[in-house]
Amino acid sequence: MSNGDLTGRIIGCAMRVHTVLGAGLLESAYEACLCYELRKAGLKVEQQKPVPLIYEEVKLECAYRMDLFVENQIIVELKAVDTLHPIHTTQLLTYLKLSNHKLGLLINFNVQHLRDGIKRVAN
Repeated sequence: MSNGDLTGRIIGCAMRVHTVLGAGLLESAYEACLCYELRKAGLKVEQQKPVPLIYEEVKLECAYRMDLFVENQIIVELKAVDTLHPIHTTQLLTYLKLSNHKLGLLINFNVQHLRDGIKRVAN
């Protein structure tokens, strides 16, 4: 499946969750429901996947955790905040760099229209 097709399916699932739940819940609620929708759509999803940090001889096995990792291709970082800030994009870029992946989605569910809370991030 191409990255474009996959991101489209992820966004479609996120929109279904947002349509039913709306804004105002905790990130963990959106994560559980989006994970359910993605699996229902037949996609492989890993939740809270560890991202190791390697610095010279220092290796931290679980320095960070990606919210969702879909089809071994796309990192999905979820938020439920009033406003996305540059640090949120930086966080996703760091996960992409540390995991050696190229594409991620930053999805903020705390918006009136989900299309306003989605950002595609490429490394």
